[in-house]
Amino acid sequence: MTELVHYDVAEGVATLTLDSQHNRNALSRGLVSELVAHLATAEADDEVKVVVVRAEGRTFCSGADLSEASADGMEQAAGVLVDLQRRIATLAKPVVTRLHGNVRAGGIGIVAASDIALSADDATYAFTEVRLGLTPAAISLSVLPRMTDRSAALTFLTGEVFDGTSAAEMGLVTKAVPEDELDLELRQVCAALVKGNPQGLRETKQLLGGPLVDRIDRHGDDLAKLSARLFGSDEAKAAMTAFLNRRK
Repeated sequence: MTELVHYDVAEGVATLTLDSQHNRNALSRGLVSELVAHLATAEADDEVKVVVVRAEGRTFCSGADLSEASADGMEQAAGVLVDLQRRIATLAKPVVTRLHGNVRAGGIGIVAASDIALSADDATYAFTEVRLGLTPAAISLSVLPRMTDRSAALTFLTGEVFDGTSAAEMGLVTKAVPEDELDLELRQVCAALVKGNPQGLRETKQLLGGPLVDRIDRHGDDLAKLSARLFGSDEAKAAMTAFLNRRK
């Protein structure tokens, strides 16, 4: 079987690379399963202090795999996305995302759940759910605590594309730099994190992420049910079918 998420460790950093380019790194069952397994491997490895999530291809993540979503029980699928955000937020080690190209919909949940998000300034982001008769229910768990209310309203309701510089101004990502400087920025941040004591990193992450985890635990089930209800609606089914046909 083709590996959808590659795993590598060097100098205290575990790098998890999304590589499912045939569907623009969509959050398929297989990709999410491999990503969660690699997060557990990194957490259990005493040599690893930092986890980096990055991607191959020109799309970091296109969001949910709509070809699967149309056939599967969406409450379960939304629940998986809720669980993925919680796994990142509760991991005992800092998670850094390296972002370039296109970042869409459910993929932004990975960004918001991570501790540090470094973006190319020309990377593009969009909450496209509203145009499919949906709402960013599951990922709102981690996105809304990061963004200002006004920024969330503008981006959620319009579905318009915005760049990495704007994402940094909104609080969605930590920092935006030119793409040719992105790897240098990533190395510098990871080198600083690796200097941390494991207990210090773990406890500080828990201190910072406590409110986010509480929010996921309080509202995750209800928002997964909301996602399922909207995905199952006639309006959303028609919109998703039209979208998939245009893509083909």
